[in-house]
Amino acid sequence: MTHKSNFKLNRFIILIMAITCGATVANLYFIQPLLTQISINFNISESQAGFIVTLTQIGYALGLFLFVPLGDIKERRNLIIKMLIVVGISLLLVAISPNYVILLIASLLVGFTTIIPQLIVPFAAHLAEPSERGKIIGNVMSGLLIGILLSRTFSGIVGQAFGWRSVYFCAAFLMALFAIIIKNFFPTSIPNSSISYAKLILSIFPLIKQEKTLREASINGALMFGAFSAFWTSVIFLLGSHVYNLGTREAGLLGLIGVAGAGAAPFVGRIADKKTPKFTVGISIIFSTLSYICFFILGYKLYGLIVGVILLDLGTQAGQVSNQARIHELGDEARSRINTVFMVSYFLGGSLGSFLAPLSWQYFGWIGVCSIGFIFEVMALIFHYIIYK
Repeated sequence: MTHKSNFKLNRFIILIMAITCGATVANLYFIQPLLTQISINFNISESQAGFIVTLTQIGYALGLFLFVPLGDIKERRNLIIKMLIVVGISLLLVAISPNYVILLIASLLVGFTTIIPQLIVPFAAHLAEPSERGKIIGNVMSGLLIGILLSRTFSGIVGQAFGWRSVYFCAAFLMALFAIIIKNFFPTSIPNSSISYAKLILSIFPLIKQEKTLREASINGALMFGAFSAFWTSVIFLLGSHVYNLGTREAGLLGLIGVAGAGAAPFVGRIADKKTPKFTVGISIIFSTLSYICFFILGYKLYGLIVGVILLDLGTQAGQVSNQARIHELGDEARSRINTVFMVSYFLGGSLGSFLAPLSWQYFGWIGVCSIGFIFEVMALIFHYIIYK
């Protein structure tokens, strides 16, 4: 078995890790530009369609809590391959869903099993040299973040051309392809711990109590991702309204705007290595807050949306890279469990944003959506600069 002491990360393995993260995390976001199509297909309201996103993110948070800690006691490569197979089956179930209830169940399962990126990021952090950890996490995270953004573009274009179900058939095929790639190229690993699964799960809670940095990163990460999810879950409704009269494809193309922000992830990682990750988190929250000010004032103008998307994506992505650089400095033996706490909080925040924003849209329109996102960002500023100063 390959161990940290005799295996050195190279660019090729980092590239595979980054692409795999991007291809798998996309499963969580394909749904967002397709919500209008799905609401028409199943004759449901916009808020009911938005609940599919919420349920997917809740499933992801549950999967993170139950599966990601296994990275500390199981061989990571085989664990990743097994999860790819299971998520592929879940994606097929979405593609063939005959009604709204089955679609909800299938979407929950997709979220529950799409935890592969959060097995890969701690794996990369474990294999990296401490002096390069921020940079390597940034490189892997750039693939993940580009996957988040391009997922909307892919599903928007494919969904417009061939229907929303075709997106999920393609995604299931990709999961099988990446299982083969990882089988052939990923190194094996020796688990960091030998405790039982029950003790493993129970040991997560003392980590929350013991690690102030973990609590801080988890709270502001949840708030920032809540604001991020509020926007991306609801913008399809704004684009489809009389203000823009645009469709699924255009909603997907809007995701391309944020790729520049994702490309900044390695740069953010280097700043975190040279200065402090806490410093870059603060800057990230400020960028994200400015994005919502832009949405408030200029959201009904296309250029205003574009500027806001760049600020929001840059802020959210830089914040996630910086927060993960912070938590991965806390220790090697519990690395997967530490990542679990952070990512469960992160996606619970995201699911709350995805739940509240469509409801706010339904009753208060775009101003309601912007209010939800802005409140999340202001709370993040308060926690970062006042409570955890």
